[in-house]
Amino acid sequence: MIYRQQKLRSAHKLILFLSILVLGCSLSACTAAGPYVRINGQTVNVEVVKSLEKQALGLMYRTEMAADHGMLFIYPRAVPMSFWMKNTKIYLDIIYFDQNLKLINISANTPPCRTPTCPGYPSAAPAQYVLEINGGLAAQWKLEPGDLLELHLD
Repeated sequence: MIYRQQKLRSAHKLILFLSILVLGCSLSACTAAGPYVRINGQTVNVEVVKSLEKQALGLMYRTEMAADHGMLFIYPRAVPMSFWMKNTKIYLDIIYFDQNLKLINISANTPPCRTPTCPGYPSAAPAQYVLEINGGLAAQWKLEPGDLLELHLD
């Protein structure tokens, strides 16, 4: 009888351990799987763009983007920036950050360019990081100059 109780306790411990393991694995799947940023309590899964080729392409030709996704451009140092919307199909908020990850300015609801020459949308000061998200989200999230960007790129 005692042997049977010990065997049951061992089985219960194993089931408990496996349950905790499965729960832990499923919870970790609920967090952002890849690189992400956080600003003003909002989490954005980002496609990180560092190469010159990918920076030049940006979000061109894309017809949609999930509400919790964006593109993060990282430059080696802060310099005056200007983005354009050539061949871009969706409205974007272009958000400029300095070398300290402090929000400089936002080009809000920046429209796609449908003409041969496209205007530029400049940073108000030297920028090192630029985040593009769906147009209108910056206003919805009440982003403003001085807000800090948190990077989670590992």
